Amino acid sequence: ADCVALIDFTPDISHMSARDFMQEFLLKTLNVKVLLMGYDHRFGHGGNNNFEDYLRYGEELGIKVVRGEELRGSECKFCSSSIRKSLLSGDVEGANRLLGYNYLMEGTVVGGFRVGRRIGYPTANVKVEDTDKLIPARGVYAVRLSFPDSSSPASYGGMMNIGYRPTLNNGSEQSIEVHLFDFSSDIYSECVRIEFVARIRDERCFDTVEQLQEQLAADEKACRSIVDCL
Repeated sequence: ADCVALIDFTPDISHMSARDFMQEFLLKTLNVKVLLMGYDHRFGHGGNNNFEDYLRYGEELGIKVVRGEELRGSECKFCSSSIRKSLLSGDVEGANRLLGYNYLMEGTVVGGFRVGRRIGYPTANVKVEDTDKLIPARGVYAVRLSFPDSSSPASYGGMMNIGYRPTLNNGSEQSIEVHLFDFSSDIYSECVRIEFVARIRDERCFDTVEQLQEQLAADEKACRSIVDCL
């Protein structure tokens, strides 16, 4: 898009009819000549307008109204609800297919319990600043991490756990921890971008730390094989 116009959704706008919205904002403010609508999109107070109504308003105001066709895949339709459902179930590969790119999340590296370092898998604890950002289901993921504030385009493969670290009993707050492969730099307070590639397994509670270490070694092997193929 060459330009994006954001309209503050005020109470006055929420009570505006579809025709008034088209006249006051689309025509007078934005000088819209063609309105492309989603196949199931509606606007205007009351939600009782249909596409034929928008066509009629457009003819009266000199705005050509066009409706996009529904796009469906082999398994589901392409829509935000399907993407959210996939992410909340941990199916990031399914979400990626619908998005057309790998799901991304940005945050800041913050201090943690430093337990991962003691068991051979140091992690970067990431705090997601956007409280509206959807966090995928708990579990272990193959990811790639980059630094959006850096001029370097480099990214690093890794494995990430989203969950509550039940084996280590590190508290009741959900954490997002990334172990980067072949990486040793101090990145505390850095802004990072995480790209979800695949989900490896559910989060589990192990009887001993040794069992956890064995599983982490298997997770690393699986994640390396995935991110190294990109």
